Amino acid sequence: MPDVYEIMLDAELSKAFDVWSSYLNARTGEDPQVRARLRSTLERARTAAAEGDRVCARALVAEMYDEARDAGLPWAPTSPAPRTADRQTRDYAKDELRQVLSVDLREDLDTIAIFLSVTGRRL
Repeated sequence: MPDVYEIMLDAELSKAFDVWSSYLNARTGEDPQVRARLRSTLERARTAAAEGDRVCARALVAEMYDEARDAGLPWAPTSPAPRTADRQTRDYAKDELRQVLSVDLREDLDTIAIFLSVTGRRL
């Protein structure tokens, strides 16, 4: 079975990459130099993630949020609240797990089972 924690980390990075790519591809009229630095940082983060260095990739994504906030870019993505980030990451991971897990294993994970055990002991 694949490591679900790694899938969650990959999903978190994929979500961040998609959000930043969409923002940087939009024409917002904001400072082009800051946007160029953000684009460069995004490419470095993608390269780090592709090489398996998730810690560096996550640090670069956090740096992008900080740089956009410090530069005062009004339409730049903001770091989501923990609950929102978790929900969005689970959404991305759900798609990843469909590709990795077999149908039988997915059905087992989707099943809720209740077990009742009866013993002959008296209190």
